Amino acid sequence: MQQSYTPPDVILEKYADLLVHFGMQTRAGKKLKKGSVVEFTVPEVAKPLYFHLQNSVLKAGYHPLGRFIPSDTKEYNFSEAFFTHANKTQRTYFPAEYTKTRVNTIDGRIHIAAKTLPHALGKINPKLVSEKMIAQKDFKKWLFEKIDSGKMSWTVGLYGTDAVAKEAGMSLKAYWGQIINACYLNSEDPVKEWFKINKQVQATAKKLSALKIDALHVTGPDVDLRVGIGEDRAWRAGGGNNIPSYEVFTSPDYRRVSGTIKFSRPLYNKFGTLITGIELTFKDGVCIKANAETNEASLKEILKAPGANRLGEFSLTDARLSKITKFMAETLYDENVGGKYGNMHVAIGSAYRDCFQGKTKPSDDKGWDALGYNESVVHEDIVSTTKRTVVATLANGKEITIYKDGQFTL
Repeated sequence: MQQSYTPPDVILEKYADLLVHFGMQTRAGKKLKKGSVVEFTVPEVAKPLYFHLQNSVLKAGYHPLGRFIPSDTKEYNFSEAFFTHANKTQRTYFPAEYTKTRVNTIDGRIHIAAKTLPHALGKINPKLVSEKMIAQKDFKKWLFEKIDSGKMSWTVGLYGTDAVAKEAGMSLKAYWGQIINACYLNSEDPVKEWFKINKQVQATAKKLSALKIDALHVTGPDVDLRVGIGEDRAWRAGGGNNIPSYEVFTSPDYRRVSGTIKFSRPLYNKFGTLITGIELTFKDGVCIKANAETNEASLKEILKAPGANRLGEFSLTDARLSKITKFMAETLYDENVGGKYGNMHVAIGSAYRDCFQGKTKPSDDKGWDALGYNESVVHEDIVSTTKRTVVATLANGKEITIYKDGQFTL
């Protein structure tokens, strides 16, 4: 699949090494052992990166398990064709034994985002997409059980395409310029650079965790939101899980979220539609009002999925750290954008259970829910880059400002 620009092999080789040598570690910084099995999923448009990923995985002493998947085109829209022809039994089919064996086999996962039709599912009823997602819920559950236990590493990277560059209003070469800068691929040793960045964001996460924050109050021109954090919550930093990732985040107590927030960035969601001008209102943890300037029906369909009308993540990015300066039409980058005021994003849907730092972890979903950790097959990050102030109320009742004008104030 010919694109108007492909980065030099020296850049793609560094990119692959970064995804393998920085990405294949747990959030706690534990690297995979030699002999581990690394699955990497790459669309055909990103074939050059597939080549270098296979090489990098082999050189690291891991067993490569490549998944090379077809890319959608106007002539052959695989994503749309599935939902056009599949009946409900086929949409909701879940090969449990195969999937469980797959999860048990792999020790690391690398996923490359490389859209060739950003609106591939634009003509499909979101209800049909939701049915398939809900049917796959055990796959996500098994993955994160293994991830949270420290037995699996995972990361996500972006491969620029003409279609997404056009969505972002850039040439493909300029779009790749953003990827190269954000990932430090022009440096002599990108892996070394990212370990330095990781040290900084992990230090911020550690400071926030030590504060024992009970609740946050976010205010700004388009937000007045109160977010309960609660006891035994840790703040985490991206580490190698997303590349690049400058964010520091936690999973809130979903039951203690109230107020309104409007998002300045559009959402390219997993239902295949672009939703702009999103505004959500929460009361006692539940989204009671949802508006959007475009594709509002899709937004409301997403929120109908079990647990999708509650918050699973609250995140902040310091403008001084991020090297992403443009809108990228891809959540992986847009949730890490810098700019004048950095960014804040929240995720509707599932929480990250590794944000628990108590002595005894809950043993089942009921126990996690009792602590306010949301559960859902949905996890959609929605981003705002406007000016805001975040004030934390600590467990002892003291109030301190932790974020203002795009910067952490710790």
